[in-house]
Amino acid sequence: MVMPLQSIRVIDASTILAGPLCCQILGDFGADVIKVEHPTRGDAMRGHGPQKDGVPLWWKEISRNKRTVGLNLGDSQGAEVFKRLAATADVVVENFRPGTLERWGIGPETLMESNPGLVVVRLTGFGQTGPYAHRPGFGTLAEAMSGFAYLTGPADAPPTLPAFGLADSLCGIAAANAALMALRAREVLGQGGQVIDMSILEPIMTAVGPSPTAYQQLGVVGTRHGNRSENNAPRNTYRTADGHWVAVSTSAQQIAERVMALIGHEEVAREPWFASGRSRARHADYLDQLLGDWVAERDRATVLAEFEKAGAAVAPVYSAKDIVEDPHIRQTGMLVEVDDDDLGPLLMHNVMWRMSGTPGKIRFTGRDLGADTSEVLEEIGYSSAQVDALRNHGVVR
Repeated sequence: MVMPLQSIRVIDASTILAGPLCCQILGDFGADVIKVEHPTRGDAMRGHGPQKDGVPLWWKEISRNKRTVGLNLGDSQGAEVFKRLAATADVVVENFRPGTLERWGIGPETLMESNPGLVVVRLTGFGQTGPYAHRPGFGTLAEAMSGFAYLTGPADAPPTLPAFGLADSLCGIAAANAALMALRAREVLGQGGQVIDMSILEPIMTAVGPSPTAYQQLGVVGTRHGNRSENNAPRNTYRTADGHWVAVSTSAQQIAERVMALIGHEEVAREPWFASGRSRARHADYLDQLLGDWVAERDRATVLAEFEKAGAAVAPVYSAKDIVEDPHIRQTGMLVEVDDDDLGPLLMHNVMWRMSGTPGKIRFTGRDLGADTSEVLEEIGYSSAQVDALRNHGVVR
């Protein structure tokens, strides 16, 4: 099967989430991804999330399609190995503090001396320059500084952080796009490689929306509205008679009118204030009461069926159990079972999109630290005796 990135080699020298997710996406579509980890500590991502019998489950997904090499980049011999490895690569992804690779003698300029076409993706909390460049950078900080937390949660409650790696994940997806743009520029423009300065902060700032523009133009600062929106109503979550929750959106005027007809209040849709989303939002208490009372009298299955029949927009609020059992998710391949050496058939997210001509594929799950060190180093010219010597000195694993 032809895969769109099958001739591309990627060195994943990053840790935790944003960089590894970027490289997961590239690997899903055929790139030869080589995961470089410290030979004794490994990527701290191995310790994130739930485990089964000591086997980290998240690692199996985030490091799928990656060969693993244990290599100490801070050791001079390890830095030399990394230079030789990067000389064979198309992309290097790293997330060390600014200046760290340079201190080890393996900064982008050095790597590109022997490989002018190399694309180096540098992921940090706040970018390579500016007053905050040397601050520790984590997704939580970006979620706070992006405006996301300020706008999330009930109006009378503290700002709310997500319970998962939102900023890191957005950054990882954006970084994969940036790497592909650089590879495309190299191919079409013939300008060689380049360095990509990617912060965790910028992608989530973009996702939050044009709040800086609204502030600059109007002096407006958004506020928290819980599950409501300033742009339409009803828009909220509602509890069903059997204790489940459903989410309703009425972003389109026709949908809002259909909801009112469904719940037996067509007269409300004829009110002058009902004619636009923003004016409906000013009557959110009233609309939520009408819709909430209707939902509360019916079980979830009935609510969903009635909304579907009416052509109105609703969705159940899912737990992980619900996701796994949903027929649409399973039949469309959003989840897939992959054979794993430790756990057998392992359910995980599939590749993120479907391509009719060159689809992605999960070839294997995340591997043990250093599982491919000998193979990879011998591919770049080291003999087995040299690899053994490096291993004896603790440079590789």
